[in-house]
Amino acid sequence: METLGTRQVYANPWMAVREDEIRRADGTNGIYGVVEKPDFALIIPLDGERVRLVEQYRYPIGMRRWEFPQGTAPDREDSDPVELAARELREETGLRAGRMIELGVLDVAPGMSSQRGRVFLATELTEGFHEREHEEQDMRSAWFPRADLETMIAKSEITDAQSIAAYTLLLLHEHSQP
Repeated sequence: METLGTRQVYANPWMAVREDEIRRADGTNGIYGVVEKPDFALIIPLDGERVRLVEQYRYPIGMRRWEFPQGTAPDREDSDPVELAARELREETGLRAGRMIELGVLDVAPGMSSQRGRVFLATELTEGFHEREHEEQDMRSAWFPRADLETMIAKSEITDAQSIAAYTLLLLHEHSQP
């Protein structure tokens, strides 16, 4: 596919939408809309057999949802993935990780968005005070036994695709360890 032209049709501090004029492999022309968002970090805080989740209101679906801590740098900036993960963990939960292991990369919605995310396992955790952004003031954070997390996923109480995919990366990581 060849990009013939591009124009930004919308932008705010969190995202931009662009429309590309394209030429397909068969020579026909068309358009492609792309939601541009910065890459994010998702963190699985693990303490023995329990994980830390956050719950917040997700405006687009009109519901409060439990998920792993995750986020992007402010103002659509690029950020070092490990530093971003440490910042998001501290902001949303107050936790600090003594050890951070990258588990993998996720594409959020590659058919319409450029956003990708890196998944980190955070261990050797110490408690502290959260530093939430203004938009996160209604956020809650709690520890859950892993068995409860799996039940919540099975019962569609946790539906955040990134959190479910990240948990799969954790399981694969654990199965690869001697």
